[in-house]
Amino acid sequence: MGLGKVRTKEEAIEWIHSLKTLGIKPGLDRMEWMLERLDHPERRVKFVHVAGTNGKGSTVSFISQVLRKSGYKVGTFTSPYLIEFTNRIQVNGKDISGEDLVKTLNQVIPLAEELSHMELGTPTEFEVVTVIAIQYYATIAYPDVVVWETGLGGRLDSTNVVHPIVSVITNVGYDHMNLLGDTIKEIAWEKAGIIKPGVPVISGVEDEEALQVIKEMAASKKAPIYQLNEHFTFTANKINQEGSSFDFTDPFLTMPEIQIRMLGPHQVKNAAVSLMALDVLRQFYAFYIDEEAFYSGMKSTFWPGRLEVLSEQPKIVIDGAHNPEGAKSLAETISLFSYQRCIMVTGILADKAISNFYQAILPIADLLIVTEPDFPRAAKTEDVRNKIHSIDQQKEVIEISNWQQAVDRAIQMADPDDLVIITGSLYMISDVRRFLLNEREKN
Repeated sequence: MGLGKVRTKEEAIEWIHSLKTLGIKPGLDRMEWMLERLDHPERRVKFVHVAGTNGKGSTVSFISQVLRKSGYKVGTFTSPYLIEFTNRIQVNGKDISGEDLVKTLNQVIPLAEELSHMELGTPTEFEVVTVIAIQYYATIAYPDVVVWETGLGGRLDSTNVVHPIVSVITNVGYDHMNLLGDTIKEIAWEKAGIIKPGVPVISGVEDEEALQVIKEMAASKKAPIYQLNEHFTFTANKINQEGSSFDFTDPFLTMPEIQIRMLGPHQVKNAAVSLMALDVLRQFYAFYIDEEAFYSGMKSTFWPGRLEVLSEQPKIVIDGAHNPEGAKSLAETISLFSYQRCIMVTGILADKAISNFYQAILPIADLLIVTEPDFPRAAKTEDVRNKIHSIDQQKEVIEISNWQQAVDRAIQMADPDDLVIITGSLYMISDVRRFLLNEREKN
């Protein structure tokens, strides 16, 4: 971590990435210390806080798109980024500019320097990015509302320094167990940490044990809870490889035939959770959202890297599934597609629930090409192959550790009516997406 100021966007990103080696340090002390020194910018912004094992990004997208269609200026904070670093901090779909990134980072650098000499210690990369986002929204961009995604968990996540107007918990499943706990109850308790006194909570949680934890936390904080299948419901009318339509009912409103382009049954659920959050903004906080905004916002929502079809003949689909729940959703959705043979390229990080991930995904893959994401924690191909063969000895597996070669091989092997799926890690999907879109432009 170098002293002094950064001058360009590239220098800023390099400075921020230099903190990577510190890894993840849960706890809010450093965040609170920095925000206090900046005169509490977090108190000047309205937040909708979104936590959950899966579906956070899509939910952020649905909520922000409908609000934008209603004429609001909407910030979004998401991670990890898919195309470039500045995607993480947006207003109305536009990234923070290089100039604003440099300006806000230069306000944070002296605080990071000071912290590095204190017992609290140097802030992590995610903490610095979170403070930059808050400072940017509070002092430069002035959005009407920010849809604010947790990084990991909830209770001790850097994003949890804000006091939101609505909290959303999409679901609770097994991910990041090394940090959040080994049981669904423990993981739910971490997610429930975003529930604040008196702030309405929207829950799409379906696991009984997890739900009990979330309801207890909401009751103890006197936070009104809106629970899927209790306070609001949806009925899917059609789900196919073009998108879905569904009817939605909550205590205040009924909407028939809502259409979404995001693929898969899990996205219908994410959309319903988002609609409930939006309706709470309407009922509790007098947000003006008309029917047209609900319908057009839902229909126009798109989230790159989530069951995204990059080409036809062969159909190439990328998906950021990286835990057992995500794998299950992917497998469910792929059953809607028609194809001859499914060739799957997967690369996964070593700290994930690898066996459970492959258990969910193997039934749909006719052939697996196992590769390694360009990431320090990538699982080795031979370890992954061994885990796959311990689940299904007969499964055809090819090992190609270089992901570009793996993707090329899959496309070469595919006939026009085959399906190529690339999945297992959001980090890898980001690289693959860039690679394939570049190839497409060249051709």
